[in-house]
Amino acid sequence: MLIKKAEIFHLQMPLLAPFKTSYGEMSIKHLCIVKLVSEDGIEGYGELDAFEVPWYTEETTETASLIIKSHLLPQLKGVDLQNPNQVNTLFKVFRGNEMAKAAVETAIWDMFAKASNQPLATFLGGSIGDIDVGVSIGIQESPEILVNVVRKYVSEGYSRVKLKIKPGSDVESVKQVRATFPNLSLMVDANSAYTRADIETLKKLDKYDLAMIEQPFGTTDFVDHAWLQKQIATPVCLDENIRSLEDVKQAFTLQSAKAINLKIARVGGLAEAIKIAEFCFENNMLVWCGGMYEAGIGRAHNIALASRAEFTFPGDISASNRYFHQDIIQDEITINNGKIATPTNIGIGVTVDQPVLESYCTKREVIVLD
Repeated sequence: MLIKKAEIFHLQMPLLAPFKTSYGEMSIKHLCIVKLVSEDGIEGYGELDAFEVPWYTEETTETASLIIKSHLLPQLKGVDLQNPNQVNTLFKVFRGNEMAKAAVETAIWDMFAKASNQPLATFLGGSIGDIDVGVSIGIQESPEILVNVVRKYVSEGYSRVKLKIKPGSDVESVKQVRATFPNLSLMVDANSAYTRADIETLKKLDKYDLAMIEQPFGTTDFVDHAWLQKQIATPVCLDENIRSLEDVKQAFTLQSAKAINLKIARVGGLAEAIKIAEFCFENNMLVWCGGMYEAGIGRAHNIALASRAEFTFPGDISASNRYFHQDIIQDEITINNGKIATPTNIGIGVTVDQPVLESYCTKREVIVLD
């Protein structure tokens, strides 16, 4: 398969409500949609989910889109791809920039699934059916407000709830949510907001029967996370630390975590994500699919990945009306009894709503690979 043309749509999508984490507050999601076209006219879509500000990783929408145009797309010029796994190898010459790589690589997986006349989930080795999903809730102004927000999502059928926390907005919030929902599958996400000095606070969270505590320490702190896991019974989950299979192997060897939040964008694409999922399954590490406040294209890729057998814990894959007033796909992705149905159409299984896409678009770039 030869890639002949690429289009990059730069979007600004207002959120239904501001989302607050320990990093900061976001009210508009900046993202890019990458559309690739083969010599046979097959189209594939990927989503660039780097943030406008480099607070999650070093990448931003601006820097990642530049890497795509200046380095990744030229690397594909004249290459007759035989399978999508080749892309991961072709891009390894470039250090880092996983989100840029994932935006292009996932579009190529979409193309190959379409060329094989299969849904992406099936093409990835997953299955067509319903998958369990959870929801991530940002930091609220008070524990009482948080309880009401959790109540709303529980009533919508979400089977697992993740609470964002930071110092000063942690133990009391978790305490009140757990008291209100004693049987809810509940976890917390710190986004690297804590240090060893906060060990007593982290120990207090142990009593609330949490499924896990995600990324309490810094993004390179494999040793400190291993130290913490020995201090608490709650499983530690790593997110920002994990950029590759090698990072997962390091975490496993050091016993830094018992769970991995696997995000396609953060590990450079689907090929690496599948390798990580297989390793976790073989070594009894819990692996689940995380989210990056995706629009419909990124969400469709997440659903396809999460349809694989390794994913037994509900991921951060919400309904299409979770974040945005109107999504960029025509197909509505809904939650029914805590589950999302895997798309059955070929490729990512959803159709881009071109007028809506263009209404959010601030810039469109066309790159011809001749």
